[in-house]
Amino acid sequence: MSDVQIIHSPSGDELVVLPRAEYEALVAAAADTDEDAADIAMYDARKGELAGDPNPHLPAEVSSLLLHGHTRLQVLRKWRGIAQFKLAASAGITQGYLSELERGRKSGSAETIAGLAQALEVPVDWLA
Repeated sequence: MSDVQIIHSPSGDELVVLPRAEYEALVAAAADTDEDAADIAMYDARKGELAGDPNPHLPAEVSSLLLHGHTRLQVLRKWRGIAQFKLAASAGITQGYLSELERGRKSGSAETIAGLAQALEVPVDWLA
């Protein structure tokens, strides 16, 4: 920090005068602290929810790929190391249809989703 000036108001309060750039840096640092606190609170809340959840949560590597814009079905297939044509055959659908599902162009019936979940050995909720 540069030179800070302290002045006293008529009521006796101490006031601090500092350059605008330093003031803005302090405001930004305070906002970052608030954001960090909110992130920690959200993390703690979600962790608490998962502790009571009977269904397992997505593995970290799957979540990471989802954050980069990939579809859940595509990410889970790649995570399991299964080729598209093999997963399609295991689920009893065509490779073209699986491709449409992975791209989000089609949603798939409950039966199809269940077949894919079984072939991927994941809970159906992970694909729903």
